[in-house]
Amino acid sequence: MPIENSISRLLVANRAEIASRVFRTARKLGIETVAVHSDADAALPFVAEADHAVRLPGNAPAETYLRADLIIEAAKVAGADAIHPGYGFLSENADFARAVEAAGLVWIGPAPESIEQMGSKIEAKKIMAAAGVPVLEAPASPVEADLPLLVKASAGGGGRGMRIVRSLDALGAEIAKAEAEAASAFGDGTVFVEPYVEAGRHVEVQVVGDGAGNVAVFGERDCSVQRRHQKVVEESPAPLLPDAVRSALHEAARNAAAAIDYRGAGTVEFLYDAASERFWFLEMNTRLQVEHPVTELVHGVDLVELQIAVAEGAADVVSASSTSAVDGHAVEVRLYAEDPAADYQPQSGVLTKLEFSGDARVDAGYTSGSEVSTFYDAMLAKVIVHAPTRDAAIRRLVSVLRTAKIHGLVTNREQLVGILGSEAFRSGEVSTALLAEEKFLPHTEDPGASVAAAVALAEATRRPGIPVAWRNVTNHPQRTVFEDGSDDGLVVEWYGTREGYRIDGFEVIDADQDRVVLERDGLRTAYEIAVDGDRIDVDSSIGHTVLRKRPRFTDPATQTQPGSLLAPMPGSVVSVLAEAGSSVTEGQPLLVLEAMKMQHTVTAPTDGVLAQINVKPGSQVAAGEVLAVVEEETS
Repeated sequence: MPIENSISRLLVANRAEIASRVFRTARKLGIETVAVHSDADAALPFVAEADHAVRLPGNAPAETYLRADLIIEAAKVAGADAIHPGYGFLSENADFARAVEAAGLVWIGPAPESIEQMGSKIEAKKIMAAAGVPVLEAPASPVEADLPLLVKASAGGGGRGMRIVRSLDALGAEIAKAEAEAASAFGDGTVFVEPYVEAGRHVEVQVVGDGAGNVAVFGERDCSVQRRHQKVVEESPAPLLPDAVRSALHEAARNAAAAIDYRGAGTVEFLYDAASERFWFLEMNTRLQVEHPVTELVHGVDLVELQIAVAEGAADVVSASSTSAVDGHAVEVRLYAEDPAADYQPQSGVLTKLEFSGDARVDAGYTSGSEVSTFYDAMLAKVIVHAPTRDAAIRRLVSVLRTAKIHGLVTNREQLVGILGSEAFRSGEVSTALLAEEKFLPHTEDPGASVAAAVALAEATRRPGIPVAWRNVTNHPQRTVFEDGSDDGLVVEWYGTREGYRIDGFEVIDADQDRVVLERDGLRTAYEIAVDGDRIDVDSSIGHTVLRKRPRFTDPATQTQPGSLLAPMPGSVVSVLAEAGSSVTEGQPLLVLEAMKMQHTVTAPTDGVLAQINVKPGSQVAAGEVLAVVEEETS
């Protein structure tokens, strides 16, 4: 195929797994790679993976990748002749695309005009309606009968700037919150309102266009499992989709892309109502999607390679790709550094271990020892499995997640296992309301985990030639205490003898400070133990357990005043909603924190008086820092 704009050195204007993913295809094609990075990302794997790297200057890491001028200057410094935007950040910024082209660089993406047309969800709906694609109409003056409603950011996605409204009285406040979050995430606070379909499915179609009206369709993905309107589990093909609906979706997506002479890879997203077998246009993402791997695996294509081929001007890229058959089924999960049990609070810190085994594709932005900062999205990795059938793919993916070693931070791993193993998901009858109905937080009680941890800790202090924890008088057992939220803690009692350990209910078959084998009621289980300060990670075939050893003596400096509200995560204070000395009621919002581009409201734990407020808008806070103190009212 003749090439008009041959690319020799490619800069990826993005970070973490996104950059690594594009680099992988570039290496395959023999194209040199350039990474750009903030100071916060300097030690992440994608920087070392690139052939060249350029530091982006600036004291605001969260904004660094949004500086088009810095990225284009970096391309000049590195001698790059093309820029791939990845997804997120500037990937759907028409001005950035124009600036890239004006600098004489190849832009690996759609025409700036297409980005503009689809960049405003409001304008995009008008274009789609004219092209005959079904759209959801927003009520001009909503009334009670129109509820529930959905407030959405016009300029972005990923769940940011989205609010479900179930009361007209709350509409104004929810619009204000959505505007603030959208402005923070996308630099544009424009929002709009549309009907909210309670049990809809999120089904999207992958397209690749040549910019001349020719469009190839690579099937569809179901992305209905979402939390906070952000996707968690994606799969292809979409389950339980009637053939007629599937064909209509593909045709609608083709027409949508052709209507704007789309160039490159893009995704047309639809809301599908299974009960009526109707669907409506939601938006078009003029970029590669996070979930593109499931499409690649079932269609046997490399979407980044197709993006590059289109950008280089290779002939017949679309027509040569338009007869793609479906091979089996693929399922992807997004592994986030977040706590689903605490309203999905993002987590930051050192990821001490991140290891996967089994037959899976893992697109990761981090590795063992990486620092997860508060400046960016909380996603650590995508784990994708391809198999001949949906059931086989789900089973293999559950196994890969269960056996993964993920230490140092709380993640949504257990929730993902719970979702995949649930009848609700396995049935294929999923909807965007799935996680609103149940959190899927399985907790497997494993008394052996704490016993294994206690034995491993004892082994770490064993002296050569001396029985473990040797005592001349053994009337009382040794006691290892772990935190469990109770006053007494989780207590493991054990004896160290010349023959080894004696523990009620367990026989210690083998032990060292990293691995302990226990037998209980004739069943042997091996535990792997990793100790990092007072945190102990225990992995076994039963699951993963995190324990914290309770110190023998409490440090007075760690004690906090009753009623203290602690920062649940590191971040910045967006707003303070109450004044010191004012009366507050239980559940009343007191302040708003922002971390990883998501906002979290801190509320009063009880009725009382706001005795202290220790922060102001713009304050940077650490996890566990005292934000405010509420003194409970006494009668």
